[in-house]
Amino acid sequence: MKQHRRSLIPVLALSGLLLAVGACAQSGGLGTVAPPSTAPDPSAEPSGPPDMTPGPSTNPTTEPSEAPTGSPAGSPGPSAKPSADPSSAPVKTMVVRAYYVVDGTPGVEGLVPTLRVVPETTGVARAAMEALLEADPITDDYQSIATAIPSGTQLLGLSIKDGVATVDLSREFESGGGSASAFYRLGQVTYTLTQFSTVRAVLFQVEGQTVTTFGSEGIVLERPQARADFEDQLPAIFVDRPAFGAAIGNPARVTGNANVFEATLRLAILDGSGRTLVDEMVTATCGTGCRGTFDVTLDYDVSRAQWGTLRAYYGSAKDGSPQGIRDYPVWLTP
Repeated sequence: MKQHRRSLIPVLALSGLLLAVGACAQSGGLGTVAPPSTAPDPSAEPSGPPDMTPGPSTNPTTEPSEAPTGSPAGSPGPSAKPSADPSSAPVKTMVVRAYYVVDGTPGVEGLVPTLRVVPETTGVARAAMEALLEADPITDDYQSIATAIPSGTQLLGLSIKDGVATVDLSREFESGGGSASAFYRLGQVTYTLTQFSTVRAVLFQVEGQTVTTFGSEGIVLERPQARADFEDQLPAIFVDRPAFGAAIGNPARVTGNANVFEATLRLAILDGSGRTLVDEMVTATCGTGCRGTFDVTLDYDVSRAQWGTLRAYYGSAKDGSPQGIRDYPVWLTP
């Protein structure tokens, strides 16, 4: 799949970011819950636990530090654009999630949640969409992250009513690419908007017209799209929380879903030097042809806060050898 790459630029200088993120975590959400509305700038609240993320850094992953000072070298991490006027007052920020695509082999490639830092607003769903569509060059060297959404795509409108988000995008959204690209871009938008408790499905519009047949491949959209419509765009083991480059907490809570042999997978945490701290077998609610959920807590021990790795994989049905290995940078704390 040919993908247009965009930025998840690490924050290089943004004072007060840790305070803003800490406040987000304590409040339990990234915005206020509002009744379903047709307003063009809806408020929404994420349906899961709040994301926690550290601030800026250029430290390599192998160098632990006393405080969460940034994203692992080359990883996307949260992004924000500081004010160009150094004399202006600091801009209040918040964290939103946007879903991109991690390249890899079959079973590893798929959607991945990332964290973005944006100016604080009550229109959280709109802010998440605008972060998803941001068109900066990608600078990620940790792992290849891309977007299938064509460059130049603009958000023309967004409303939420009765659990359905109606998103209106510019005509660039349906241009170019084959069926794989088309399914990924639809999945990116659907996952980004259905992270909110007020949204269960997404109705797509292009230039104000409701889409029933999407793109040159003629993908039929007979109804609003839900997460279940894009299971083929997920890796075999999909970790939804923590997001790519987020703080994992201690103990670490890991949630997601998987379609693996006998519903059995493994989750491991590695420290900054690559040493395995914990490696546990996890059983999803369904497997071998169906996608089941998992929600586990992992205890680990580090002497100092540092960047590490959350590793998800499963054993081969033939000989038990590790398969589908997928690594996520995470911030570890004592």
